[in-house]
Amino acid sequence: MKRFSYIHATDIEQVPSLLADDWSEAQIIAGGTDVLGEMKEYIRTPERLINLKSIADLDQIHVDEDGARIGTLARIRDIAAHPTLQRHYTVLAQAAHAVGTPQIRNMGTLGGNLCQRPRCWYYRNEDTHCTKKGGSKCFAVEGLNKYHAIFDGGPCHIVHPSDAAPALLALDAELLVYGPDGPGEIPLADFFVLPRQNVMRENTLASNEVIAEVRIPTPKPGTVSLYMKIRERQSLDFAVASIAAVFQMSGDQCKDARIVLGGVSPAPKRAKGAEEILRGETLSAGLAEEAAQATIDQATPMTQNAYKVQIVNALIQRAVAAIIG
Repeated sequence: MKRFSYIHATDIEQVPSLLADDWSEAQIIAGGTDVLGEMKEYIRTPERLINLKSIADLDQIHVDEDGARIGTLARIRDIAAHPTLQRHYTVLAQAAHAVGTPQIRNMGTLGGNLCQRPRCWYYRNEDTHCTKKGGSKCFAVEGLNKYHAIFDGGPCHIVHPSDAAPALLALDAELLVYGPDGPGEIPLADFFVLPRQNVMRENTLASNEVIAEVRIPTPKPGTVSLYMKIRERQSLDFAVASIAAVFQMSGDQCKDARIVLGGVSPAPKRAKGAEEILRGETLSAGLAEEAAQATIDQATPMTQNAYKVQIVNALIQRAVAAIIG
């Protein structure tokens, strides 16, 4: 690992001034479950790390009638175990519980989970200069692409690895971000970017900006939600495919629906076609099948990952079936 300096930040307002206009010069560290791995693999080689754990109160979880406010340093384990989140923001608590191993959940933070880098084996290989690292080729196109994107791929075909991101997007969350000009709010729907927008990054966060808090509006009456994740090893793996579903119900009628897929696109993927089919209708198995078909019709699988199409099909139908009971 390249030598670096280590700075303890004292407050969130100070952090932008400790960062830089160049990602290679300074990086934030919180739980360290992602950035340290990248540094060991020489994917990131910052001159200095800015420690956020020295800032008080960034790990707080507040829930009241106005919604939920979760600090960027809130541990994944605490989100998964929070009784009010489990009851009223079920999709988020379930997504947090699905993250990695107990050890990862004990160290990992919400901000880190949202901002973690791709797990593509070509990107993570220090000897491979792919498009994500400034190269001219996505090696997954002609290589091993079993776990890569089936939606919105190109020129890079990574999938977004976060479990929390689909859940928070389905809950219509926004981020409180501090930059050189002070605090600002970013809707999560505007936070993630596709490779065709910026192949080097997965979100709009600048190199001198930091997430301070995630804010979630109070769910509307009749809201039910869930998170489902398919992975090869149930104990620890990233998602082969996942679904975050938030439905506002009135009896068996779906007044509103938000469905977000994970593990299948370079950014959390809204299944807007499925939402439109379900919205305003009485839920049924037949309608669920129609919604699933509308989603997978948009898929463009690669040579080794067409199996994900059927997993997405099944996840949407299972989510609707779970809501119907």
